[in-house]
Amino acid sequence: MNGGARGSGTREDPWILATASGGAEYRMWRDEAADPPALVCQVGSTQLRYHLRCIEDLHAWLAQRGEWVPLGAADEQKPAPEGSVEAWGRSPDNPVGGWYGLRKGYRGRFGMYVPPLLEALGLAELEHQPKNNRVRAI
Repeated sequence: MNGGARGSGTREDPWILATASGGAEYRMWRDEAADPPALVCQVGSTQLRYHLRCIEDLHAWLAQRGEWVPLGAADEQKPAPEGSVEAWGRSPDNPVGGWYGLRKGYRGRFGMYVPPLLEALGLAELEHQPKNNRVRAI
């Protein structure tokens, strides 16, 4: 794995990741038994859940774009910057037709937590600046 991630992506052995800026560590794992299958993100005591298919869908979208894309991370209640990963993760034009986040009130921050996983899986390159980071498919 790239990006310093550890773990195999199961609940018992989650991926241990850091945000692009390196400001926060969190854990992610696949929950394939969930309906729909979920990518679980544990940040302290907060648990976010995204459609598991977001890994492949985001990689495909980034590959199609073929350029650096801003992360644009934002809470669910705040608007996402246009053209960002966060905006795509909420767009009615994405493959799930809206939010990849599954838990109302906790559907945001897609642009913060999913791109580091793509980097760890060797699917994307991620900038690691204090803020305004971008990602592109490998």
